[in-house]
Amino acid sequence: MLLTITYTGQNTQNLGFLLYKNPARPQTVTLSYGKAYIFYPEISDTRTTAALLLSLDPIDLARGKAGSTGGGLFDYVNDRPYVSSSFMSTAISKAFGTAMSGRADEHQALSDSTLDLTAVISMLPCVGEKEKLSAVFAPLGYEVQYDAALSDEKFPAWGESRYVNLTLHGKVRLRDLLRHIFVLIPVFDRQKHYWVGEDEVKKLLSHGEGWLENHPEKAYITGRYLGRRKSLVSMAFAQLAGHEDAEEPAKESSETRVTLNMQRLNRVLAALKSSGASSVVDLGCGEGRLLSLLIKERQFSRIAGMDVSHVALKRASDRLRLESAGESYRERIALFQGSLTYKDSRISGFEAASVVEVVEHLDPARLSAFERVLFAFAKPKTIVLTTPNKEYNANYAFLHPKDLRHGDHRFEWTRAEFRNWANRIAADYGYRVEISEIGEADEIHGAPTQMGVFQLCD
Repeated sequence: MLLTITYTGQNTQNLGFLLYKNPARPQTVTLSYGKAYIFYPEISDTRTTAALLLSLDPIDLARGKAGSTGGGLFDYVNDRPYVSSSFMSTAISKAFGTAMSGRADEHQALSDSTLDLTAVISMLPCVGEKEKLSAVFAPLGYEVQYDAALSDEKFPAWGESRYVNLTLHGKVRLRDLLRHIFVLIPVFDRQKHYWVGEDEVKKLLSHGEGWLENHPEKAYITGRYLGRRKSLVSMAFAQLAGHEDAEEPAKESSETRVTLNMQRLNRVLAALKSSGASSVVDLGCGEGRLLSLLIKERQFSRIAGMDVSHVALKRASDRLRLESAGESYRERIALFQGSLTYKDSRISGFEAASVVEVVEHLDPARLSAFERVLFAFAKPKTIVLTTPNKEYNANYAFLHPKDLRHGDHRFEWTRAEFRNWANRIAADYGYRVEISEIGEADEIHGAPTQMGVFQLCD
């Protein structure tokens, strides 16, 4: 992945002073996930170009080091080492941190001046939103151009590639250009390689100071940068509006606000307890959040968690403290790696199964295999399954109408689509199903999550 910045004018070799990088000496910055190389492919009095070349180690990413998603096969087959993503943003802050701050010592006057600058960002992921490139960058004073090739020249029907080479040209301060790129690259990529927490709000507000608060796409930028986490977006908006003392999102009345994820897990837990089951397998258990609730309930004498990602299973084991737990505790719970689309004898024999926010990660073509594995082969008496309600996405102002809630979602169902699927499955495999909603609902779009509880007919 490559970023170039070209300064056109007079005495343009002074770009090296602004970036604190000598044009005559290539430099290397070591990062936790690879290396960044800084060099100048073009140097003259009237035109100088600085390049930042980022090289990631795909093996390090797959082995769970910085940047690993814990997503199983995704860690091995993905575009992360080859595209401009949050890795590039991090490299910019490491390589050009002083330039981003605006400090230039004896060249401060030049740093404070607007310069004729052109930035080229290679291979920027931009899924179905190329019109947003101009909407986001043009209000900042840039001329915006991009090149998008066909996904495959031999198969033109596949359409354009999801990647673009983006060119930005404008008369701006160097520090502003770097800050804009730092914030906006992950807005378009949407797959940050690190946990998005409250520190990201501070980072966004720091680098967005002076331009984000009045940007017409403020909601879009803020939502995307913060990974669509509603609490963080609310916190950022409060501070952008001038409430600098806002440390957390507003609470509803006097009660502590319960996150949607916690509401979801509590509802699933309640459904499993109501079923009377003494054994339960959590399919797609991830990092073990539901398992940590199940293990506290003495009703469940046998618990298992299955996930395709060994990294997620390691985190689940750490969450459950299995290595230091007593023998009786470890005998109640088992973790194992497996796929939802292949028969596996380890998931049979359980009275209940949970599938929480998992099915939407499957390719639609693999749904029939998943159905047979769970409803025909494993065939537990009770199955509790949750999935997003696509209609509710309209309530997220920072989501594009064509967006799904997560970059790894392959589809999302409307309420009618989920109801039709659930009723068909129940009829085909001898179950009855009750459908309900989870989370705060509105009259038009319903609630954010929908849940189906399948009970095997006698």
